[in-house]
Amino acid sequence: MDEKALQIRLPERDRPWVMRTYAGHSSAAATNALFRRNLAKGQTGLSVAFDLPTQTGYDPDHALAAGEVGRVGVPVAHLGHARALFDGIPLAEMNTSMTINAPAMWLLALYATVGAEQGGAPETFAGTTQNDIVKEYLSRGTYIFPPAASLRLTADVIAHTVVHMPKWNPVNICSYHLQEAGATPVQEVGFALATAVAVLDAVRDSGQVPADRLGDVVQRISFFVNAGVRFVEEMAKMRAFAALWDEITRERYGVTNAKQRRFRYGVQVNSLGLTEAQPENNIQRIVLEMLGVTLSRNARARAVQLPAWNEALGLPRPWDQQWSLRMQQVLAYESDLLEYPDLFDGSHVVEALVDSIVDGARTELTKILELGGVVAAVETGYLKSALVASLADRRRRMEDGTDVVVGVNRFVETEPSPLTAAGAEAVEQVDPAVEAAAIESVREWRATRDAAAVDAALARLRADAADPSVNLMPATLDCVRAGVTTGEWAGALREVFGEYRAPTGLAGNAGVSGDSSLAAVRERVRRTAAELGSGRLRLLVGKPGLDGHSNGAEQIAVRARDAGFEVIYQGIRLTAGQIVAAAVEEDVDLVGLSVLSGSHLAAVPAVLDGLRAAGRPDLPVVVGGIIPAGDAEALRAAGVARVFTPKDFALTGIVDDLVTVVREANGLTA
Repeated sequence: MDEKALQIRLPERDRPWVMRTYAGHSSAAATNALFRRNLAKGQTGLSVAFDLPTQTGYDPDHALAAGEVGRVGVPVAHLGHARALFDGIPLAEMNTSMTINAPAMWLLALYATVGAEQGGAPETFAGTTQNDIVKEYLSRGTYIFPPAASLRLTADVIAHTVVHMPKWNPVNICSYHLQEAGATPVQEVGFALATAVAVLDAVRDSGQVPADRLGDVVQRISFFVNAGVRFVEEMAKMRAFAALWDEITRERYGVTNAKQRRFRYGVQVNSLGLTEAQPENNIQRIVLEMLGVTLSRNARARAVQLPAWNEALGLPRPWDQQWSLRMQQVLAYESDLLEYPDLFDGSHVVEALVDSIVDGARTELTKILELGGVVAAVETGYLKSALVASLADRRRRMEDGTDVVVGVNRFVETEPSPLTAAGAEAVEQVDPAVEAAAIESVREWRATRDAAAVDAALARLRADAADPSVNLMPATLDCVRAGVTTGEWAGALREVFGEYRAPTGLAGNAGVSGDSSLAAVRERVRRTAAELGSGRLRLLVGKPGLDGHSNGAEQIAVRARDAGFEVIYQGIRLTAGQIVAAAVEEDVDLVGLSVLSGSHLAAVPAVLDGLRAAGRPDLPVVVGGIIPAGDAEALRAAGVARVFTPKDFALTGIVDDLVTVVREANGLTA
C-alpha cells in the first residue's frame, strides 16, 4: 500500500464492539449452560432474555403465567434462580445486558447480590438494565405500574447506580420497539429522545443527584436501537441521534464535558423484519442491518446482538445463534472496517439525509414537550395512535407492492429450503415439563425461607413506596436477601402504585380506505350482517396470557373496522375467562386470538373450553401468531376455524377470510 493510502488509515485498529446473542429459555440451569457455550465461542458479553411472567412481575404458579413459563426467556423468580443463572460466570469480569423493564430494579438487585456473593465489588459490575418503561406502553406491553410510578422506579435505579455501581448503565432508552410498532426514523428518534428527557428530568427533579453530577447521569444513559434493512437510512438515523443527543444534553442539562455527552448505544437488528417465507433470505437481511450500525465510525454501536435466521419460525437453536455470532466476528476480524476513520464525513448525501431526520425529530420532540412531556403523550394516546397509523401505512405499502419484501410479496417462487427440510427441527423446542418444574421449585423456595424476614422486607418495601422521597433500591435489596419472589416484590408495589392499562391507539385511526379490494370485502360484511339479521358483524380481538406484542392484533382490528366490522378490543394481558366473558356479553360473531409468545397450545384451548362451558361452542375462533405447522394442525383439530401466521401478510385478504368463517359457522353459502 502506498504512503498516501496509509495516511488515511487509523494509527491503531479500533477495538470491536461488544458481541452478544439474546438468550434465555426453559430454566436458569439450561440458560447458564447456553451462556457458557456462547462465551466459549467468542461472545464477549451476555444478553439475558427473561420470560413473560418475570417481565410482568408474576411467579410461575400465577394463573396468568400458565403456558408462558420459560418460553420467550428464562424464568427468574428468586435469588436461587439468579445464582443458578450466573453460576460459574464471574460477574465482576462480565458485561451483561438484561432486557427487563417494569421489574428492572428487582433484577438489578438480584444481579448485584449474586455478584457480591461471588466476591465482586459493586463498582466493578458493568452492563445494562433496559429499564425503559415508556416504550412498554407503546409496543411490548410488559408494563405493570402507571407511568409516573414507573418513572420513579427508573429514577431510583439511576440514582443508586451513580453512587454504588458507576460502571452500570441503569437505563437503556429503547427506540428498537418503536420501529417494530411502526415508527418512521423521524418518529423513532423524536419519541426516544422525548423518553430520555423525561428520565433525565425525573432524576434531576427527584433531588437524589446533585446538580454538579448530572453529567455522570448522562454518561451512564445508553440507548437500544433497531436497525432495519434500509441500511443507508439507518446509518443516517444513528448520526442524527448522536447530533440531537449532544444538543439536548448540552443545552437542556448544561453538560459541558463532550465525553459525557457522547451518544452510547447498543443494537439488535430488526427481528420482526425477518420472514417466515423463504427464511434463508433473513441471513442477508441481518448482514445489511448490521452494516447500518457499524459502517459509520462516529455513530457506531457499542454493542451488537443479532437475531438468528429462524426467529420468525420459533426459538433459535444454539447453532443458529452461533451463525449470527460468526457474522459479527467475520465483519470485525476479517474485514478492514475497523482500520479507517469515518467513511461518510463530508458526504453531501449523508449530511442532507441526517439533517432531514434531525429537523423532523426535533419537531416531534417539541410537540411532545408541548403536550406536557412523554408521560402525558402516553396517557392521552398521542404516541400510540401515531405508531398505529405509521404501521398501518407501512403495511399498506407492503400489501400494494410499493415496499418489496423478497419472498413475500415479490419473487415468491422458491426451491425447497434445506434449512427447514423435513426430518430436522428448525427451532429449539421447550419441554412442557419446564413449567411444572418451575412451579414446584418456587413453592419449595417459599416453604424453606424465613417467613418473618420475608414479611418484614415486604412491609418495608410497601412503606418506602408510599413515601415518594425514599429511594426503593435499599428495600428491594432487603427483599432479595430475605428470599422474596418476583411476584411478591411486584405484588407489594401493585398494592401501593396500582396497575395500568395503556391506550390501544385504535381510536380515530383508519387503515386503507382507498384500497379497491376492500370495497368487495366491505360489501360481504354488509351482506352477511343483513342475512344474519344484525346491524353489524362483531369481532372480538383478544390477547390471552402475558404476550404484549400487540402490533399485529391492532392492525387486524383497524382493517376489520375499515371493512365494516364492529371491533371489540380490550388490549393486552387477558385471561381466558375475561375473553370468554367479553365474547358472551358483547354477543360477538367471531373471536380472533393473537398469541406470539409460543403459548398458543395452552392459551387457545383454554378459550375454547371456556366458550363451551358458557354455552357458546358454536362461536367460531381464529388464531394468529408464530405457530409451527404441526401446532396449527393441533389447533384446527381442537376446533379453531383458521390459523394465520406471519406469511399471511395481506390484511384485507385475512379480513375477507374472517367473513367466510362467520358465514360457514352460520350455514350461509359463500
